[in-house]
Amino acid sequence: MYLNCHTYYSLRFGTFSELDLLELGQAFGFKTLALTDINNTSACLNFIRKAKDYGIKPVVGIDFRNGAKQQFVGIAKNNEGFYELNRFLSEHSHAKKKIPEGAPDFKDVFVVYPFEQVLQLEKKSFKAHEFIGVSVEEMKRLPFTIYKDFKDKLVLQQQVTVRAKRDFNAHRLLRAIDNNTLLSKLPKTEECLETDVMYSKEKLKDVFQNFHFILENTEALLEQCTIHFDFGNDRISQNQSVYLENEDADFERLKMLCEQGLPKRYKNPSQKIKDRLQTELKTIREMNFVSYFLINHDIVDFSKRRGFVHVGRGSGANSIVAYLIGITDVDPIELDLYFERFINPYRSSPPDFDIDFSWKEREEITQYIFKRFKHVALLAVYNTFKYRAVIRELGKVFGLPKEEIDKISVGKYEKPELDEFGHLVLKYSKLIQGFPNYVSVHSCGILILDKPVHYFSATDMPPKGFPTVQFDMIIAEDVGIFKFDILGQRGLAKIKDTLEIIKYNKPDDPPIDITDVETFKKDPKVNAMLKNGKATGAYYVESPAMRGLMQKLQTQDYLGLVAASSIIRPGVSDSGMKQEFIKRQRDPERRKEGHPVLLEIMPETYGIMVYQEDVLKVAHQFAGLTLGEADVLRRGMSGKFRSRAEFVAVEEKFIANCRAKGYHDDLIFEVWNQIKSFAGYAFAKGHSASYAVESYQSLYLKCYYPLEFMVAVLNNGGGFYSTEHYIHEAEQCGAHIEAPCINNSDHPNTIVGDTIYLGLGYLKNLEHYTVKRLLTERNFNGPYESLDDFIDRVPISIEQLTILIRIGAFRFTGVPKATLLWHAMFKLNVSKPHTEQKQLFRPNHKNFTLPELVSGWVEDAYDQMELLGFPLFDYFSLVNEAFKPHIFAKDMKTQVNKPVLLYGKLVNTRYHKASNNKIMRFSTFIDAQGDYFDAVHFHHVVEKYPIHGIGVYECFGKVIEEFGFYSIEVIRTRKLALKPDPRLN
Repeated sequence: MYLNCHTYYSLRFGTFSELDLLELGQAFGFKTLALTDINNTSACLNFIRKAKDYGIKPVVGIDFRNGAKQQFVGIAKNNEGFYELNRFLSEHSHAKKKIPEGAPDFKDVFVVYPFEQVLQLEKKSFKAHEFIGVSVEEMKRLPFTIYKDFKDKLVLQQQVTVRAKRDFNAHRLLRAIDNNTLLSKLPKTEECLETDVMYSKEKLKDVFQNFHFILENTEALLEQCTIHFDFGNDRISQNQSVYLENEDADFERLKMLCEQGLPKRYKNPSQKIKDRLQTELKTIREMNFVSYFLINHDIVDFSKRRGFVHVGRGSGANSIVAYLIGITDVDPIELDLYFERFINPYRSSPPDFDIDFSWKEREEITQYIFKRFKHVALLAVYNTFKYRAVIRELGKVFGLPKEEIDKISVGKYEKPELDEFGHLVLKYSKLIQGFPNYVSVHSCGILILDKPVHYFSATDMPPKGFPTVQFDMIIAEDVGIFKFDILGQRGLAKIKDTLEIIKYNKPDDPPIDITDVETFKKDPKVNAMLKNGKATGAYYVESPAMRGLMQKLQTQDYLGLVAASSIIRPGVSDSGMKQEFIKRQRDPERRKEGHPVLLEIMPETYGIMVYQEDVLKVAHQFAGLTLGEADVLRRGMSGKFRSRAEFVAVEEKFIANCRAKGYHDDLIFEVWNQIKSFAGYAFAKGHSASYAVESYQSLYLKCYYPLEFMVAVLNNGGGFYSTEHYIHEAEQCGAHIEAPCINNSDHPNTIVGDTIYLGLGYLKNLEHYTVKRLLTERNFNGPYESLDDFIDRVPISIEQLTILIRIGAFRFTGVPKATLLWHAMFKLNVSKPHTEQKQLFRPNHKNFTLPELVSGWVEDAYDQMELLGFPLFDYFSLVNEAFKPHIFAKDMKTQVNKPVLLYGKLVNTRYHKASNNKIMRFSTFIDAQGDYFDAVHFHHVVEKYPIHGIGVYECFGKVIEEFGFYSIEVIRTRKLALKPDPRLN
């Protein structure tokens, strides 16, 4: 009966979800509802999926509007009509064209023009599929117009946007947010009506008693509409199903690729390897995943032809087929990877392949995919209204002063302090919080489909320049669309750039085969770096937490790193299993405490769940669930799936099966709680192994080419730490660091021998065009000889030149900075605009006699802090206090449980909420000898002795030891004063 219903995916307009709409329709006893969100189809698929649960026939369409002004409503007769609507909306969305007043000549779409629009246009003729929509309010006017006689064209168009006054108030606030205006100044034309609600059948019959044919026309229209998609267990894959001309050709291609890859990966393949390969090929074919593997191979093969480096990970890394054809570099035989995590006969979705490329090359990969395949789009993600954002937006709408908005947004207020509007902000923030705010692009998901993308959704064209669907990955999987994950990361860029820098800086060294990971794994120097936590700059293993974990585990081989990569994840770590794993790793006797069944299932990890596939193993072998049920359990542990009925049913069966096996409830719920606490966060073992491969590649380069590697790290935005700390690390590796120089620096950092010249790009206020002119002139006409030579050759303002002089970029002249600054002021005519046209003749420069002007190193340090953000001098030398008797980080092992004093420059600090909900702090420092030490600040010292930014801190506390890793439990800290800035004198 209702042709024009909105959900909150009518962004910043609607006020409830698609499930709320179905619930509302069910409560009023309606058997058919049409969902028509404004210029959006985000909710359509889930609306169709869930409608049957409410006993409602779903109909979908689009409410086409320009801003708040409704042009017409399109209602899909069938799937082809939905395709037409999506295509029409997308065409206008991509080109940012306005929706026209008249609809195109749709084939499978009903078009409903709002009564007010028809009146304004004085529209007299209507096509067979076009109708006039009249609301309950508009019935008062209809009898007095000529349209009362258009009996076969009139239908009910009662908008459903709100349910009651509260919704209407929220709607007005959303409209004010959307229009960036005060609520009091919101135009009525931007709002819906307070009467845009759902009425009962009896109310409609009463209103339309003299125009009963309107309701009959509406029911007849809805009767002709049918929309169908397969969901859940009934769905089939909508991904591109054939790579070549047919399925047989695809399978032969996959077999051929495996046969070609076999001798490259295994010189003498055992029968176990051959059997595993045949089993996988058979299962992949039976489950129709052949094209999925070939498409991933196609993408990777293109990247290799372009000379790109990639990492293939995800559950697909458990596959020997993926290993043989080059999608991954993880050997599933060596690691004994669990085949059923990668694929099993009960699994309806293909295995996950997360393929990482350099962040610099990902765009080219994406462009290739869109050109290579026919039906491609990016996946969407919903950005919702978060608490702080809602408070800020509502605060502006109500006209609250910024100070009050700030207080409320961070929770620093007492309710009696708030005025009427402050209370309203809090009240409505609870309602709007969690609403979708806008549709954005998924970080890595790409869809490659059999059918046109618009068969499933309209598409937007975000700044990335690629069509993007309007639904997220949960709905995509529900309907049988499985994403390809193409990611960009900086770790791979560091590896590739390091190889290029080595060729330049050490041209006589033999080329490095970065794919020779087997050699890297066995290198004792590389493994010693892991064990000793010397991995700064290396992807995934450089953080303080990972550094500490590897020292506690004494990680010194590939398999150990694979385990550490998963143990560090929040689920394993927070559940207490990380601590237990470390204990069992270090103490063989402790391993016997594990339950015999669990020890048998997971002998390599001492009966402790560490990897994602351990959930499958335990659910299947310990609890007796089928592999299909176990996979539901694994997927259910992440996000939105947890509330699904199928997951709840599997949870109940897990507990029931365990009881039937005779396990005590204590053991059952201990195991269940372990699964529940970590499954959604844990890595598949193959996924961890892929990360470990990349880590070994980085560690090898850092071990043998540390300076080149650190330059690559700096040029790719660093990683976990600050630029300043990576420069410190380069110095620890033997580098001589030079400030930016006009003759030796480029925009990024450069290296000559063991000297690293910092890039001109680090200078905060140096304009891009200044750098470009400087470098272009130097490249064409050689190095600069003097300040006069530079002024003659490069158009530059006195402000920009001052930055270069103060950072020491002219130090090659041997003239003090202060003298250069005076010369620059005299010689650069700042009163006249400086022409950018090259001069035909060089001017004669006057020489000025100036008194000797000397600046000291402290002034240089402050200039560097201002211009670079950090000094190139040792922070400890800048301290303006005497150091008390203290120890160094290397001495901590002899001072366990003793109070000590250390001095350290802050490297990193982070908060952590403990299990008792109290805030703790973890900090990492380096001492004057360049060694790390870690500090734990418990809640009673967090606020009393705060950490205020980079600097040298006096840290007094007790040395504590955990599994051979030493840290300090802070009693008090104090930031030391620096020498005063001489420039202020």
